[in-house]
Amino acid sequence: MLTGKTALVTGSTSGIGLGIAKALAKQGANIVLNGFGDVEGPKAEVAKLGVKVGYHGADMSKPAEIEDMMKYAAGQFGRVDILVNNAGIQHVAKVEDFPPERWDAVIAINLSSAFHASRLALPAMKAANWGRIINIASVHGLVASSDKVAYVAAKHGIVGMTKVVALETATTGVTCNAICPGWVLTPLVQKQVDAKAAANGWTNEEATKRLLGEKEPSMQFTTPEELGELAVFLCSPAANNVRGVAWNMDGGWAAQ
Repeated sequence: MLTGKTALVTGSTSGIGLGIAKALAKQGANIVLNGFGDVEGPKAEVAKLGVKVGYHGADMSKPAEIEDMMKYAAGQFGRVDILVNNAGIQHVAKVEDFPPERWDAVIAINLSSAFHASRLALPAMKAANWGRIINIASVHGLVASSDKVAYVAAKHGIVGMTKVVALETATTGVTCNAICPGWVLTPLVQKQVDAKAAANGWTNEEATKRLLGEKEPSMQFTTPEELGELAVFLCSPAANNVRGVAWNMDGGWAAQ
């Protein structure tokens, strides 16, 4: 379905980003990965799906490096047809205790990076009259939780930005939408589960149950594979007129 298209997925060396990259690769899209840590492993995982894979290690808090990444993608693959803005970090603290430099870092990586990548991808998408921008927001783009001021602000910002891009491209073949996951069992969330278990003397299973029980009525994690399939749908002809939505995949979290 996506043969001949190129997808750039930020923050895609593990977790949600890698899950989405693999789902798009299964549909035939060539992939540009971005992220840190082990690079060869994820590249091999995607390459064995029979597509071309590139990698750029742009630090998503630095606009100049994002520009370099977009130039690399265009140089290697022609253009970016599908942009998945997924890179994100988290810091947890009360507002009055929140270090200003952590606020700046969360806003830069979780919000500003999506703006920079989108503004650079849009001209070629508009010229070709086809493109998909998929912003990985969060259920925290729709509702708030305590102690996550920068993350919640950034994710609400992503949802707002998604709507603006969707309106500006409404009469074109370019669409922009956001996916808003609840709890996803990524390395980041596993750390939170482990910390909860250690702090309270619980088993991992008990900590998992309590984490889900606080927010997610389904009592189950969303998987990177499920999020990948939703991204595939948003790239399909069936989603040609899905524009500016914030699609939550959150086990009922925001329905409460």
